[in-house]
Amino acid sequence: MTAKPRVFVTHPLPGTAVDRLRESAEVVVGASGRGLADPAFADFASTFDGVVTLLTDRIDKALLARCPKLTFVANVAVGVDNIDLAECAARNVTVTNTPSVLTEATADLAFGLMLAAARRIAEGDRLVRAGGWKGWSPTFMLGSAVHGATLGIIGMGRIGRAMARRARGFGMQVVYTQRTRMAPEMERAMGARYAPVDHLFVMSDIISVHCPLTPETRHIVSADRLALMRLGSILVNTSRGGCVDEAALAAALARGPIRAAGLDVYEDEPNVHPALLALSNVVLAPHIASAEVNTREAMASVAVDNAIAVLEGRLAPHAVEGAGA
Repeated sequence: MTAKPRVFVTHPLPGTAVDRLRESAEVVVGASGRGLADPAFADFASTFDGVVTLLTDRIDKALLARCPKLTFVANVAVGVDNIDLAECAARNVTVTNTPSVLTEATADLAFGLMLAAARRIAEGDRLVRAGGWKGWSPTFMLGSAVHGATLGIIGMGRIGRAMARRARGFGMQVVYTQRTRMAPEMERAMGARYAPVDHLFVMSDIISVHCPLTPETRHIVSADRLALMRLGSILVNTSRGGCVDEAALAAALARGPIRAAGLDVYEDEPNVHPALLALSNVVLAPHIASAEVNTREAMASVAVDNAIAVLEGRLAPHAVEGAGA
């Protein structure tokens, strides 16, 4: 009898997806928080045919060298910046991701951060809980308007377009930037205007970051670009922490020109830049953009669909271009 392939799942996943995977493979699930450092993987890396990973799991050349049987890395995330795609391609390891299923949840969270930052909701909550609210005043805790503001979107992929749809409901003007401009008919359908990246920083009242983290987008929100932003403007980031220069952002929040920020991702997670922690005008969420029950279960299910496809010799539904066969 032929032995089943072995698959390591780096963290317990919600829902029943892992049970489905067990029908096709011998599955080992790592302990919560251990990831690839779990002895269940670290001591037996050479025996695994595939791994189901999280964005916190680093798949690099050194790890791949320990896994000669590896045929796939199924990432439970849209971004794959935690994976060395070139090395996976060289070793014919298929890399997959989980697009689409977290689009709406992430856009909801981004829009929530925008509202919270603009209207000082988290700041007000802290004040009330601390007993600092002394009553209503016409000049108390004035925030920034969201309705009718100009929203600049960096990266008009699925989530960026979902943000644009939400913005229309608030009467916002939408400008966007990305490497490849959308077709004119798509721009009209989205009610969005294209702008080069530096122009977008000048034109926008609120900027929301939705691009993947690549060498080109690392610190796309830089000190120089933050200095271009309008007085009283707002920055939101739900993509990857490395897209924003956190030290530069903290300085811009402390001295201007921007008024507030809403962040769900950080350069060195779970660590947050100390200068950001010291500021009251930044809303800090613990990377929860996709943390909605149905969404997380769907992400696990898509990752397992990808894994089973590779194990069965089929093309994975969400194979990442440039990695593996």
